[in-house]
Amino acid sequence: MSQRMEQTSMAAPLASAIPILPPVERGKRLDGLAGQVGIVWAGAGLAAGAAAYAAGRSDLASLFWSASALPVLVLLVLQILDHLRRGDVGLDLVAALAMGAALSIGEALAAAVVALMYAGGQALERFAEGRAGRDMNALLDRVPRFATRYSGDGMETVPIARIAVGDRLLVRLGDVLPVDGVVMGTVLLDEAALTGESIPVRRQRGEAAMSGSTNAGPAFDLVASEPAARSTYAGIVRLVDAALRAQAPMARLADRYALGFMLVTLVLAASAWWWSQDPIRAVAVLVVATPCPLILAVPVAIVAGISRAARVGILVKGGGALEALGRIRTLVVDKTGTLTHGTASVTEILPANGFDAAEILRLAASLDRMSQHVVARAIVAAAEARGLPIDMPSDTSERAGDGVEGRLGDRRVRVGGQAFVAAGLPPEDAALLAAAARPGSLTVAVSVDGRLAGTILMRDGLREGVGAVFARLRASGIRRIVLATGDRRDVALAVTRGLAIDEIVSDLLPAAKIELVRREKETAPVMMVGDGVNDAPALVEADLGIAMGAKGAAASAEAADIILLRDDLEGLAEGMEIARRSRRIALQSVGAGIGLSTLGMLAAAGGLLSPVAGALMQEAIDVAVILNALRALRA
Repeated sequence: MSQRMEQTSMAAPLASAIPILPPVERGKRLDGLAGQVGIVWAGAGLAAGAAAYAAGRSDLASLFWSASALPVLVLLVLQILDHLRRGDVGLDLVAALAMGAALSIGEALAAAVVALMYAGGQALERFAEGRAGRDMNALLDRVPRFATRYSGDGMETVPIARIAVGDRLLVRLGDVLPVDGVVMGTVLLDEAALTGESIPVRRQRGEAAMSGSTNAGPAFDLVASEPAARSTYAGIVRLVDAALRAQAPMARLADRYALGFMLVTLVLAASAWWWSQDPIRAVAVLVVATPCPLILAVPVAIVAGISRAARVGILVKGGGALEALGRIRTLVVDKTGTLTHGTASVTEILPANGFDAAEILRLAASLDRMSQHVVARAIVAAAEARGLPIDMPSDTSERAGDGVEGRLGDRRVRVGGQAFVAAGLPPEDAALLAAAARPGSLTVAVSVDGRLAGTILMRDGLREGVGAVFARLRASGIRRIVLATGDRRDVALAVTRGLAIDEIVSDLLPAAKIELVRREKETAPVMMVGDGVNDAPALVEADLGIAMGAKGAAASAEAADIILLRDDLEGLAEGMEIARRSRRIALQSVGAGIGLSTLGMLAAAGGLLSPVAGALMQEAIDVAVILNALRALRA
C-alpha cells in the first residue's frame, strides 16, 4: 500500500474566485496507475496461468504468472523512488522485496498473487479515501459558478468572480447563494450543507445570509456584502482543502512505527532463511509482513472522523486538530456570542405613569426603527414578534451609542440608556428609572413628553442546552471549565447561574485572556472557544482554538483550528465525541492489524505458511483494517 493517502485537489470549481495551491499529482498518478494496471494485468496473468497449469503446462503457467507480476513490480519501484524524491520513506519496499524475492526463487505464483493483492489494496485505499472524503467534498460540489445580476433595466449572468460588493443579485428557488449578502425581503434558506441543521431558517429583510445556503422559498434579491473570494462559503472551501491535505501527528507517528516494523520484518525474514536454509520461508515472511495496518488505518480513521464532523456542521482544519480535540482536558470559553446568543432580547417591561407594556414597546420600536444599533434592532424585532404596529417617526436625531429622540404624532419620545433619558426627567421619574435597573440586565428607558413611560429590561441569554452540553463535555474527558469574559463579574454570574463552571474570570482584556490560557496550559491541554476578533489571540495561544459560527469574526475563524458552522455549542460536544471515537478506532485498527501480521510472520518463519497463503492472509488483514477504520464515518 502507499505510504499515505494523497488528497485530491478541491480547487477546480472555485478556480476563478478562490486561490488554492495545487497538490502534488505525480505520486498520486503513479499510485493509481499501479492499482489499475495491477488489477487488470495481474488478474489476467493469474487466470491465464491457472488455465495453463490445468492443461498440464506448468512451464507456461510460470511464464504467465511471472509476466503478470513484473509490470506491477516496475511501477511499484517507480512509486517508491518518487516518494523518496519527495522526502517520504518508501514503506512499500516490503511489497517490492516480496515480489522480487518470489520471482528470483521461482515462486512465480506467489509473486503474481502479491501483485494482484497489492493492486487490490491500492484500489481499496482509493475507495477508502474517496468514501471518507465524500461528505467534505459535498460542500464543494455545491459551489455555484454563475449568478444573475441586475444591470441597468435588465439582468445578466456573470461568473461569481465578477460579483462586487453592493451588486444586487436574483436568487431563484433552488439556487445556492453565491456570496454573502443582505436579503431584500422575508426568505426561507436551507443551511443544512453549512451547518448540518435540516430545518430551513427564515431570514427577514435586512438580515445577513451566508453563501452556500440554498433558497428554499420564492425568489428574492440579495445585495452582496462580500466578493466571492472573501465570502463565508469560499473560506469554508479553503479550510476543507487544507483539512484534507494535512497529515495528522498520529499518522506521522504511525509512519515512524512502520519503519521499525519494516526493520523487524527484514531481520525476521533473514533469520528464517538462515535458520532453515530455505529461502521460501523468507519470501513468505516478506509477503505476509506488509505494514499496511499502520500506513492505512490511522489516516483512514482520521479522515473519516473529519468527514463525519463535516456532516454535522463541524469544520476541522486537519487531522492534528481532530486528534488534539480527543485529548483536551480544560475548556476556556468566552461568554458573549459563545455561551450566549450575542444579542440582547427583551426579558421584562416595567411601565410607569399609566403607560402599559405594549405601548412602551411600540413607542420604543417606532423610534428605534431609525437606528442601526444592535439593541435598537432587537427592540424592533421584539415588537414585530408581538405583532405591534410600528409608526414612522419624524424629526428624529440619534446620539451614537446613547439613544434616539423624535416625534410620534404630537408626542416627543426619547428612547435610550438611563443617562440619556434621565437627563430630561423630573427627579421622581429619574428615581423610578434608577430603581428599575437589575444586575446583569441592560436597561432601555422610554420617555414621552418629558415623563418616564417605562423601562425595557434586556439580557443576552444563555443558548439553549448549555448545561447539557457541559455535561456531555465532562463525560468526554473535560475536567475543568473556565469562563473568560470582558463583562463585569455581576453580569457573568447572573448569566451563568446554575451552570457547572469551575471558575469565572471577568473584566478581561484580550491580553489577559492570553495569560489565562497560558496559566491553564501549565496543568492540562486547553481548548479556547470564542467568536469575536478579541478572542483570536487566545485561540492561537490555546492548544486548540475553536471558533463559533460561520457568521463569526473572520479573525477568529482564521485563528481557530476548528469552526462550528452551526451557531450553537452542541457541535463542540459532538466534535469531542467524534474525535475520541476516531482516535480509538485508529488505535484498535493498528493494534489488531499489526498483531495479526506479526502472528502471520511467525507462522511463515516457522514454515506453516506458504508465500501464496501468506499473500492471501495479508490482503484479508488489510481489508479488515480499512473496513474497521471506516467505522469512524458512522454515528
